[in-house]
Amino acid sequence: MPNFPRFRVLALRRAIAPWVLLWFGLAVAWAMLVAPLFGQDQESPPEEGTPGQVVTRLWKIGMIVTAEGGGFRAIRGTVAVPMDWPEQRVRVVRSDLSPDVTVRYETIKDVARQMIVTIPALGPAEEAKAIVTFEVRRFLQKEPEDPNAFSLAAVKRSDAKLAPFLRPSPYIESTAQEIVEAARTIGADKSSAWERIEAVYDWVREKIQFEDNRGGTVKGAVATLKDGTGDCDEMTSLFIALCRAKNIPARTVRVPGHCYPEFYLVDPDGVGRWFPCQAAGTRAFGSMPDPRPILQKGDNLLVVDPKTKKKTPVRFLPETLVGMPTSPGGRLQWKLVCEPDQE
Repeated sequence: MPNFPRFRVLALRRAIAPWVLLWFGLAVAWAMLVAPLFGQDQESPPEEGTPGQVVTRLWKIGMIVTAEGGGFRAIRGTVAVPMDWPEQRVRVVRSDLSPDVTVRYETIKDVARQMIVTIPALGPAEEAKAIVTFEVRRFLQKEPEDPNAFSLAAVKRSDAKLAPFLRPSPYIESTAQEIVEAARTIGADKSSAWERIEAVYDWVREKIQFEDNRGGTVKGAVATLKDGTGDCDEMTSLFIALCRAKNIPARTVRVPGHCYPEFYLVDPDGVGRWFPCQAAGTRAFGSMPDPRPILQKGDNLLVVDPKTKKKTPVRFLPETLVGMPTSPGGRLQWKLVCEPDQE
């Protein structure tokens, strides 16, 4: 789901002396497409809880890196980890790190958090790991008692917090003619903002047949609308595109192996609130039974493209691994870890 090449490994080679070939091994695993850890197309069945319930679980997240065929130095990896949200609280319980391996954390644009792994060096066939156990406390949101009391927000283009959720994003073509025309009629006969958005939700679930897209090419909202099929990412993209075309702020929420949308409304006092819904899976509108940790909220980040070295927009923050080889012929292999702690 990010700029969605399905788990791509790139190697950049550069000769820095006539008698030795050095090259950068650069592996980029685009978030949400790395099966079975982060891939939306993996379509692991959504876990079920009870809206209103508080669920506390331990999750192990990190990576195991191996140098094959040669040594590497200056190895750096990144992986998405959960951060605090109104419905989620996170703390580190323990860290399992190989000697000399260090980790630090960085928040990206207030939408996601990265764990940055630094490995000074690995000899041929050597392995290093950086696995951190997080305690994630999730409050499973439930539908408000009076949903029709909420109204649309008067969003201005200058609003730095909400305006980005009205614009197109990668795979969310909210200004495309097909999307705008469909959005114009859906829910037009409904009186409240809640009912109009729910009409969009039901329309997507009725018109789009769920299709497990594991290993396939991820398509955007327009293609999903035309094909009439999609997985959780594509159904989420279409719902969000239709909402944005109706001037309703909406965004993607990423959890391990799955994603779902949120929409934004304000209460009678003008206080804004985000409401989740399951585009694919068990029907849940304005509530959320899935207790998996939130890894990102939002769907338009600028990251450096490994080919062009220029910043390019992506749907989700990618997992990355880079290193400098100390001898020719080597390559970095890794295993991403993102799983409940069973201990």
